[in-house]
Amino acid sequence: MATCLVTGGAGFIGSHLVEALLARGDRVRVLDDFSTGRRENLKELEGRIELVVGDCADPATAQKATAGVDWVFHEAAIPSVPRSVKDPIGSDRANCAGTVTMLEFARRAGVKRFVYAASSSAYGDTPTLPKEESMKPQPLSPYAVQKLAGEHYCRVYFDTHGLETVALRYFNVFGPRQDPTSEYAAVVPKFVGAAVRGEPVTVFGDGLQSRDFTPVRDAVQANLLAAESDRATGEVINVARGERITLVELVDRIGELVGRPVEVRRAPPRSGDVRHSLADITRARELLGFRPSPSLAEPLAEVVELFRSGRG
Repeated sequence: MATCLVTGGAGFIGSHLVEALLARGDRVRVLDDFSTGRRENLKELEGRIELVVGDCADPATAQKATAGVDWVFHEAAIPSVPRSVKDPIGSDRANCAGTVTMLEFARRAGVKRFVYAASSSAYGDTPTLPKEESMKPQPLSPYAVQKLAGEHYCRVYFDTHGLETVALRYFNVFGPRQDPTSEYAAVVPKFVGAAVRGEPVTVFGDGLQSRDFTPVRDAVQANLLAAESDRATGEVINVARGERITLVELVDRIGELVGRPVEVRRAPPRSGDVRHSLADITRARELLGFRPSPSLAEPLAEVVELFRSGRG
């Protein structure tokens, strides 16, 4: 049994990770300031977790949260390219200052391993596909720069202080509890919510941009494996399914699941958005023993059913 800290544990990926750790019998502490996380994501876990309410970038909070912890899963972030363009300073505090503060106090607390939620946005819009971890990063947005800086901080803390770190580059994670109401909501819940209500979806650009969509269960699996794999320390590892579809194809699949075509409205392309994204997951398979979901069908259907039941 390990004592685990999940920063951003009231958020989308974080709350799923908290559930998985509890199911394994681990002790779990959650650090969240509820700026993007939601208390209802933890409602059914009350009494089974320790909750620290505060900001990851605050030293006193970070010190309290890391005390006595074996593993840190650093999920806390403001995961939005558009928001980082609109508010780079606020985004930087959450995504960059928050990461280095947690690393420093994890080091001081003697944490055994620090698993960091990195981002595929670090690759930018390089034409080479699939994206492989040794490629030169070319971030296009403040968010991408901030998440890439976190990777470098992880490596420095591993090389300089011996703190075991693993950076997981997520590719377009989706699933239950992803907020569809935010101005900066991810595409899957926004599309599914609109489709279930019989409303049109907004596609920025021509809709032929492609993404490697990753079910949240796969992201959770990668985190659990990263915490224990002896071969993963100090590494940056892609987390995805290793397949891509266009946004037009995604809309069609959602239409099939809801039982009717979904109307598409076009909008101008957004600044900082990547054209194509596809992961090489060889390193995840070899270093972690990672096995992605066999298809998008079941995870997408799960999201559609949640929205139909009013629990999306």
